Amino acid sequence: MPTKQPISFWTYFSTLEDPRTRQCCYPLQEILLLALCAVLSGADDWVMICLWGNQKLEWLRKFLPFKNGIPSHDTLGRVFGLLDAARFEQCFIDWMRSAEGVLQGQEINIDGKTVRGSRSDLNKAIHIVSAYAGSLGLTLGQCKTAEKSNEITAIPELLDSLLLTGCTVTIDAMGCQKAIAAQIVSKNADYVLAVKDNQPTLAHCVETAFGSISTPDAALKQGLTPDAALKQGLVSHIQKIEKDHGRIETRRYTVLQNLACMDALRQDWPSLTAFIKVESTRDIKGEVSTETRYYISSRAGTAEELGGIVRRHWGIENGLHWVLDVSYREDQARTRVRNSAENFSILRRISLNLIRQDKVTKAGVKNRRLKAGSNDTYREKLISFQAFA
Repeated sequence: MPTKQPISFWTYFSTLEDPRTRQCCYPLQEILLLALCAVLSGADDWVMICLWGNQKLEWLRKFLPFKNGIPSHDTLGRVFGLLDAARFEQCFIDWMRSAEGVLQGQEINIDGKTVRGSRSDLNKAIHIVSAYAGSLGLTLGQCKTAEKSNEITAIPELLDSLLLTGCTVTIDAMGCQKAIAAQIVSKNADYVLAVKDNQPTLAHCVETAFGSISTPDAALKQGLTPDAALKQGLVSHIQKIEKDHGRIETRRYTVLQNLACMDALRQDWPSLTAFIKVESTRDIKGEVSTETRYYISSRAGTAEELGGIVRRHWGIENGLHWVLDVSYREDQARTRVRNSAENFSILRRISLNLIRQDKVTKAGVKNRRLKAGSNDTYREKLISFQAFA
């Protein structure tokens, strides 16, 4: 008999229905505990999970009986292939919703990633859209699409499942849609959305607005005072220079707020408050390239504040997508049967969230997984955390 109560996260996953219709030797609760602990400890496929479970069977029995031992890798693959991925995902989101107070004022980055190893001769690789709280290092939820182009339909579904009050949601140009902006505002949150030619009328208005104002340099040449430039619509301007490994990158952020042209746009883009322009110049060993990007925002702020939000959006690439590829080998994963690829991706994100609750161990995610695999006390501490204890 187990000597301890089931781990705290089970509170949020206890409503998950077992997809098997007949009496089974391996209860779903045991399979979930096994899979999560094994992935937390470095396992990246069903065979590794099975091997790890057989080595740690006595430890697992501290929490649940495991009367019939550890299921085979074929059983694990079959169960997770049958498991309702949408319901599993909703349980994950419900668990993260317990962080409502912690999320107040956070920036939520939304972006998609293709799980390349899930492609087969019959099916395309699945594409996962994730919501990521960068400053906390936590994935708040995810939604699967058939391919990247379907992010437009997946993002509203993901937003609908999240508690966003007081947050600022950032999305690239794929998510710059009128309905998405309205949905974010309806959830008492702000948006910062990249603008490209998929919204030609909006893009033209933004570019025209920046073409009609005086930049600080132009204002100085024209003899305008800062106040006079401000009246023309220039609210804030800042320049950042970064030097790293032979690369010099200069980024200029300019913010316009409450222009007359915004009044007409607010019918389609509710609470529209600011236009943001980012001019980037990269000098890599004498080879210079430039890029200009535009954004709209329902949140007011200086160039320092809004420019920082734009810059931090890409933390989802380094903080989530890169980690999943390097520390969890997600792109090399060959889980393809039915719902198994999506369900395994949820296990990875749960594992990553638990690992990032450890604020003491000075090591990367890959090394923390190694520690969890070899140290029973450390692993038990990780899985016993409340969502944000």
